[in-house]
Formats: sequence, C-alpha cells, structure tokens
Amino acid sequence: MFLYAMRVVVVGGTGHIGTFLVPRLVDAGHDVVVLSRGRREPYVPHRAWSEVEQIDIDREAEDEAGTFGARVDALHPDAVVDFICFTPASAQQLVDALKPRQTLLLHCGTMWVHGKRDAGAEAVTEDAPRHPFGDYGTRKAAIEQQLLDATRRGDARAVVLHPGHLVGPGWNPLNPAGHFNPDVFTRIARGDVLVLPNEGKETVHHVHADDVAQAFELALASPDAAVGESFHVVSPAPMRLRDYAEAMYAHFGQMPRLEFLPWEEWRHTVTEQEAAATWDHIAHSPNGSIAKARERLGYAPRYSSLEAVIESIES
Repeated sequence: MFLYAMRVVVVGGTGHIGTFLVPRLVDAGHDVVVLSRGRREPYVPHRAWSEVEQIDIDREAEDEAGTFGARVDALHPDAVVDFICFTPASAQQLVDALKPRQTLLLHCGTMWVHGKRDAGAEAVTEDAPRHPFGDYGTRKAAIEQQLLDATRRGDARAVVLHPGHLVGPGWNPLNPAGHFNPDVFTRIARGDVLVLPNEGKETVHHVHADDVAQAFELALASPDAAVGESFHVVSPAPMRLRDYAEAMYAHFGQMPRLEFLPWEEWRHTVTEQEAAATWDHIAHSPNGSIAKARERLGYAPRYSSLEAVIESIES
C-alpha cells in the first residue's frame, strides 16, 4: 500500500481509533511515535505496541504554553495524525509548526459538523453546507474550514476525516435509545419493554474504530487523493432507532417490545445526562455518504453498524 516507510506521529494514539491504527502502521513498516497523556493502555492489546515510541505529553498544557506545535515538529515526522484537537487555536499551532516542511496532517473530525438533520433525510455528502450547533460540532467545523483553507493557500497539507459513533471492544456503544447506558441492552436481552422517543425514526450512524483506522491508513498512503479534502468514514448505512432496537431484540432471541412517547414526555423517563445524550443524537440524526471515501481512497468498511455494535457488546 505504501511506497515508502514514514515516520508517523500519532497524537492521542492510545484512544479508540489509535488502538487500531497504530498496529496497522507498525505492521506496514512505519516508524510510529505515540503522544498521549499518561501511560494509558490501548483498548485492545497488540504486539506492535512494543515497537512504538511512546511519549507522555499534556496537550492542553502545551497548547496553553504555545509549545505543542514545536514539540511535535521536533520529532521530525513525515506525517502527523491528530485525534485530540478540539479548538482552532490548537489546530493553528500545528499548522504553523508543520508549514516549513509541509508535513502531512491528518485531522480527526466528526459527523457533527453537519448539524441538525431531519429524520429520514437522504445521506449527506462532504460538500453539503455546514450548519453545526453545540460547542463540539461548531468547533470541529471551524477547524475543518481552517485546515482546508490553509491547504488551499499552501500553508498546510491537511486531510480531515469525519467518523460517526465509534464502536469497538472495550467501551459501551451508543444504544437504541440514543444514549450510553448499557442497561438498555440488558433490558432488550431480557425481552423487557423499551420505550423510545418520538416514533424511533431518527438515525444513528455507527462505525467500528478499526474501519476508521483503515480510512486514516488509506489517506496516509494516498496523499495526492486526500490532501485538501474531507471524507466521511462511517459504516455503509445508518440505523433508525426502532430498527436498531428490533435488530438487537432479534440478536438476543427476543420478540421486539417497543413503545413510543413524544420527546417532552420521554425525556422524563431517563436521567438528565441520558436525555441530553439522546437529544444530541436525535437532533443530529446523522446519515453520511461514504461514496467519496470509497472512490478516492478505496475505503471499504468491514463492519455494518449492527455488526460493529454486536462485537462491542460481546467483547
């Protein structure tokens, strides 16, 4: 896949996506440096981690001091993969530091840049206008525009990849009620009634973390096709909440027992934290097209949304 071995710095490399990307890069023959806060273990053990240089770094403190970009550039990377950049100011530090050598910069975005979506809306493409809401989506959309503008000016060689709801071994998947309490899966497995908000027609769009890692690896291998572009990296299709719930009942050998309540009534049946998470997910109702990533990068996700969730639960 790669024409030559690279020195790749992965910022936040022990997290969800890095757990799978770092072994992929090591197996491909690259020299990999992982920057992370503390010595956190990846979610899935792999022999490749013994070949990785790991450096403890406090990104927030380094950003505050204005030293983070220089610290990264001093490692002499051919490429930087940034999983934990959440503000335009933080992104600008890397752009400025990497500009002289035109180091390839891969940024992890989010489907949240598309903002509010109606239930049942067609799959959105990368060139759709951005209408983000909320702090996270708004900042990520600003970073995306900043990096692509810098690339067009010749100040950067950046790529932005937008994952959906990350799923994989070691953490709780987003459940059919639109939040993260694993008790929802327990109730489904017992055959209990599950109450969903509205009519359960809003969508969620999962993606296995290894499929996202695949997309980052492909972008690294094909910079001519990737630089200056954004790509959705999600499963082949989203799931409506009610379809997701019915599929999970079937997985556990149960008949579906679903009930529905209008949002204003449903929100009082769960905790405030769960209601906030569900509202965020049903308001965004993501449904992303992966046609561009397929055509330009060769992206071919191994997991459907349901397969990724089931593996996560069974692990």
